[in-house]
Amino acid sequence: MVVIMLGAQGTGKGTVAGLISQETKWPQVSTGDIFRKNISEKTELGIEADKYISKGNLVPDTITIPMVKDRLKEQDVKDGVILDGFPRTITQAEKLDEMLSKEGKKVDLVINLTTPMEEIIDRIITRRVCTNQECKATYNTKLHPPKIEGICDKCGSPLKQREDDTDPEAIKRRLEIYEKQTSPLVEYYKNKGVLRTELVSVTANHLGKDVADEVLADINKK
Repeated sequence: MVVIMLGAQGTGKGTVAGLISQETKWPQVSTGDIFRKNISEKTELGIEADKYISKGNLVPDTITIPMVKDRLKEQDVKDGVILDGFPRTITQAEKLDEMLSKEGKKVDLVINLTTPMEEIIDRIITRRVCTNQECKATYNTKLHPPKIEGICDKCGSPLKQREDDTDPEAIKRRLEIYEKQTSPLVEYYKNKGVLRTELVSVTANHLGKDVADEVLADINKK
């Protein structure tokens, strides 16, 4: 089964995807993680991706699509996958359809999460992530702080703030680009009949676990 999480950074899609992954045992495939892995390993695609990410711009399809294509060939996504951060454009969605079709698969469910821009910016600035790439737990110093400041509850590794989470103006540019280039995907998947249209708002009062439970109910129906 292929599940897609749509939503700008800070809407909680990574948290929700992680909770769904824990229950289903399907891997959470995040383009952000793919980018960071390639950047840290200084691969050719990673070096190119970093030129865009550091300026708050979307990474072009010529870099993103090959990275995702390689990831979807790995054995652990055979039974199911939760795509977090991909696709971001109609072109990427069409390419994804082509990739899946060749494997006899299709997109089964799309979840769209939205949050006001002011709240998103505050969430991103106060976000902290586990430095252990095997863990990848995410915290928020206001909404979901770790039990011990700066330390991951799950694995005990140090937490850090991502470099691209420190500049409010760069965050705002990312959100504006998202709205312009990615919001048409909502209509694209609505027309395909796979969009979970009633689940479109996530706020501080609508916690990640509540959202994940709703999504899991949809998955069980399918």
